[in-house]
Amino acid sequence: MTIKADSPTDYINQIPESRKPAFIKLRETIINKLPAGFVETMNYGMIGYVVPHSIYPDGYHCDPLQPLPFISLASQKNFLAVYHMGIYANEELMRWFAEEYKKIVPAKLDMGKSCIRLKKMDQIPFELIGELCTKISVNDWIHTYELAIKR
Repeated sequence: MTIKADSPTDYINQIPESRKPAFIKLRETIINKLPAGFVETMNYGMIGYVVPHSIYPDGYHCDPLQPLPFISLASQKNFLAVYHMGIYANEELMRWFAEEYKKIVPAKLDMGKSCIRLKKMDQIPFELIGELCTKISVNDWIHTYELAIKR
C-alpha cells in the first residue's frame, strides 16, 4: 500500500477509516514521547521522525541529502508499521522491547529488523511504544548510528 502524501495530515487522510484512530494515537504517542531534537517530516513515503541537518549535517549515509532517520510510521497493506532504527542498531534495546511486549500483548511479536508490525488495532501497546520512544536521545542516536550503522 503506497500512500503519496506531502504532509502528515495528507498521509492520515488517505489511511483506511478502520485504522485511522489507532494510527493517530500512535502518531500522538510518538510526538509526545520523543526526546527534544527529533522533528516530524515526510520521509521515504511515510511519516518520519528524524535528526535534522541542523543537528547532524552529515545526514543519512545512504542519501546525505536526507536527514538522519530514527522512527517512521506507516500504514501498509495489512498492518500498521513502526520502524524504529534504534531497535535495529541496539540488540539490548530490541531484547528489552520483545520481553516487555510479551508481558502486555497476547499475540506474538511480529517484527523485522526495525519494523514492528501491528496487525490488530485493539492490541497495540501504545504505552510500551511511548516508552520505547523515550529510550534514546538525539545525541544517543547519533552516537549509536555512527558506531553501529555508518561505516
